[in-house]
Order: sequence, then structure tokens, then C-alpha cells
Amino acid sequence: MQAGLLVQVKRICDELTAVWSASLLPTWLGGSLLRMGPGLFEVGDQHYHHLFDGQALIHKFDLKNGQVTYYRKFLKTDAYVRAMTENRVVVTEFGTAMYPDPCKNIFSRFFSYFRGIEVTDNCVVNIYPVGEDFYAVTETNYITKVDPESLDTLKKVDLCKYLSVNGVTAHPHFEADGTVYNIGNCFGKNMSLAYNIVRIPPAQKDKSDPLEKSQVVVQLPSSERLKPSYMHSFGLTDNYFVFVEQPVKINLLKFLSAWSVRGATYMDCFESNESMGVPRLSVAQSSGLIDWVQIERQRRGTDFREREREKTWFHLATKDPATYLSSHKFRTSAFNIFHHINTYEDQGFIVVDLCVWKGHDFVYNYLYLANLRGEWEEVKKAAMRAPQPEVRRYVLPLDIHSEEQGKNLVSLPYTTASAALHGDGTVWLEPEVLFSKPRQAFEFPQINYSRCRGKKYSFTYGLGLNHFIPDKIVKLNVQTKETWVWQEDECYPSEPLFVPAPGATHEDDGVLLSIVVKPGAERPGFLLVLDAAKLTEMARAEVDNIFPVTFHGFYKP
Repeated sequence: MQAGLLVQVKRICDELTAVWSASLLPTWLGGSLLRMGPGLFEVGDQHYHHLFDGQALIHKFDLKNGQVTYYRKFLKTDAYVRAMTENRVVVTEFGTAMYPDPCKNIFSRFFSYFRGIEVTDNCVVNIYPVGEDFYAVTETNYITKVDPESLDTLKKVDLCKYLSVNGVTAHPHFEADGTVYNIGNCFGKNMSLAYNIVRIPPAQKDKSDPLEKSQVVVQLPSSERLKPSYMHSFGLTDNYFVFVEQPVKINLLKFLSAWSVRGATYMDCFESNESMGVPRLSVAQSSGLIDWVQIERQRRGTDFREREREKTWFHLATKDPATYLSSHKFRTSAFNIFHHINTYEDQGFIVVDLCVWKGHDFVYNYLYLANLRGEWEEVKKAAMRAPQPEVRRYVLPLDIHSEEQGKNLVSLPYTTASAALHGDGTVWLEPEVLFSKPRQAFEFPQINYSRCRGKKYSFTYGLGLNHFIPDKIVKLNVQTKETWVWQEDECYPSEPLFVPAPGATHEDDGVLLSIVVKPGAERPGFLLVLDAAKLTEMARAEVDNIFPVTFHGFYKP
């Protein structure tokens, strides 16, 4: 079942015409759906070990005049070309160490372990525009320029040549004029780690490369000097940046040692605290008071600095002028965070909606291919040990007064999320849970981005994960918590991308596009088109080819 999502691509199809089934395709829908994911899980007799290790494959569905054509190509990255040339894993990936050249003698192979690892350019995670160009990306300093029409690989780009970052997230934010914002870790003052928010301007009138005019706009401090947090996304409103620093850390000393001794992987450099952090505090909603006796009991016998490391931090910075708000110290209990849903301002508060996994345990530990390819009962057992997923809403008050210690500072009438000022100047956040089912995750969230990014909104669309296996598409009303589900037996969809209808008057007036795998079917893969309002099927374009799992993508009108 789930093994069908992790197939090895052996045939590269230049072009395949899809066959429409039960088509009610909107006449206005036309453009290209671009998707990124792994397509090569073994080279020669060597295997990649982690879900994020497979070599990058770019997919495209062209929708034109009621017809759909499917294309795919491997990115010709250094990691891929050298692996194909030498028939082995040459560059260390997220969870797979490079293999020494078997043609060398035993002494040469031994010393090859001490030459250090290379940073991978396997841009397997996402694809998005910068100016008039498109780039495939991962989370290192390398991005890959691609031709969105031919899918040809054009250029390897090192972001370190333009920006002071060690890498950036695969989820930037875009403004209407094409400006791109992103965040990456860097070396700050006194060789301590920090986080830089960067700005890439829109397409230039003189046709110059926008990357050449990119800049750091503001720097955020790291809670630990040599252990930056793992980051995959961040929040942006009209006036603020929000960065959630989770207690899953990159141990810099381990990472640097991996450069001197081969055999280590990126996964080997992650660590997370073994404590869940300070237990949740019960906020008395009626009186708005917190039991400070309970707080003091929690503090006794625990080192303050260690408690701070176990928490999740919310960092806040203004956008214009770009300034870090060091006086706003938001804390909450430990969780993993990969995807922000949306962030917006309302009546003196910032509302932050997130897909989280409760606790300190790193979710990526459960995404090794050996686990995912196991028997279904074994997959479920592994998922039972993993953190519990939830969709949460946090509310950050902008106006904080010292005389309000112990009170719930959140006064928005539509949420139960709370925030309370502590005596040490920190503000403890408690969330409102918007979605929670045992071992059922709402992940890979999407919204009507052009209309709702940074605005109060109602709907988000996501991939439903059943014990890590994607088996449904879910629509969630974040105001009422009502859900709608599309699901079909033995079908495994990908992240649903929202495409708004021209002249739409309602937030959910549009369609969702998702690539679906149906192992064993006559046509084992199809492009699914759903009515975003009702979450009902409008059309599917079936292809005589199976697709490996894809992560993220972009709809190009």
C-alpha cells in the first residue's frame, strides 16, 4: 500500500497525455502545476535511507484548452549527476551518508572518510518564482534554477554569494508585487548563531537578477548560542514577522565534526530536549487568573536555563522599519513545527495558526524509508510512538503591561487561546486546538494565499495523514472547526494547491489541485480537481504512469 508512494522512477516520460474521467473541468482553469519530490531511492546497489534523501524529480501538469499533459524530469544537480556517473551515493543527504569509492584501495577509502562532507544541492522540497525565474529548493544554501516550460536544469545558485545565511527555508512568503521574504540561520555577534530574515526584490526593470539585490532586513537571536533551531517555515502579516523557535536543534559542534569525519548525516546533527518542558498551566477563564503557587512548584528543583531550552519560543519583529522586538518574550510548551497555516493581526493581537506535533521528539526520526515501507501494522506501531499532531491557534498580545501579571491578556471573542505575563517578563501562551484526532494529522496546509495571507480568514486545506500515510484531503474551517473530507479507497493524494476562480467573491471560490497515486490501477496516477467550496470531485486526469510521493509545489497560471 504505502510502498506505492516510494517507487523508484525508471522511465522518464517526455510527454504523456492524460485521460479525463467524469470531467466538469472549469473552463477558466489553465496553466501549469509544478511539483517537487524524490524519484530515485537507490543508486547501483546502494540505497537512500530517508524520505528526504531521494534525488529530486520535477513534475508538471499542463492544463490547456481542456487538455492535460504530464511531464517529469530529474533535476541535473551535482548530487544527481555524480551519483549517476559513479553509480553510487556520492553526496551525503539528509539521512544517508556518502559511500567511499569502491574502486579505491582500502587505505584510500579509509582516508576519504576524513575529507569532510559536501552540502547537498538535491533540491527536492519545493519550487517557486523569484522575479521572472523559477527555482527548485531544499533547505541548504543551494537552489537550482529551472525552466518551467521544458523542466531543464539551468543553473546551480549558492545563496551565500548574496546573503549572510547558511541556508533558508523551503517556504518563503510572497507579496503582490513579487517581493520574496525568507528566513535562514547565520552567524551573529561573537560567533553565536542567529536567524536572518531576508528580502528578495521583485523582477527588475533592467532585467538584472533580483538575487543580486537581495538583503538581510532583520536579525533574530537564537535561544542557544551554538544550537540553532530547525526551521521549515515562518509567519508574515502586513506589519510583522513571526518566527517559532522550536526545541529541535541543530548541534553545531556535531555538524562541524561531520565536515571532518565522513559517515555522519544531517539527521545525526539534530537533537531535542528529553523533557516536554514546563507542564501546561490551567488558566481560569472566568477570573483570568493563574495559580501562581502551581507555577512556583513547577520551578523548584529545575534549572531556569534548562527550562528555557525545553520551551518553544515565539520571536516577533516589525516589518517596516524592520526591528526585533526583544521586549516581547513569548514562550509555550515544547512542540515540533514544520508548517505555518496563516498569521494575521486583529485588534492589537497577532493570531498564529500552526500545524504542530506535541512534544520534543523530532518527527523526522519516523520518516526513514525502512519504517514507511514496512507492513501496515508496523507503520501504525511506529506512529503510535511519534508525537501527536494538532492544528493550534496561538494569540500574541502586542500591548503588554507589567501590572497585568497573571491575567489572560487575550480579549479576542472568537478564541480560547490565552497569554499570561510572568514575573520574569515572559508571556506564557496556551493554544486553542482547532483540529485533533488520534494519529490523524492535518498537514501540508494551504489557503487562498493571494487573498488571505496575513488576513483574517476562514478556510485552510490540507493533507490528511493516517499514521504518516496520506490518505485524504481535508478542508478545515478555522472559525467553526467544521471539516470536509475527500477520500477514496487505495488512493494517496498530495498537498492540495488552491487556485482561485477569476472574479471570486467568496474565500473558497476556486479549485484544489492534487496529484493522486492509486497503486495497482490500470492508470495508477491522476491529477485530481476538487471544488474547494464543497470538496467534491470535479474532474480527474488519469495518466498511464505512477508518481512517487511529492512534497510541495506551485501553480503557474
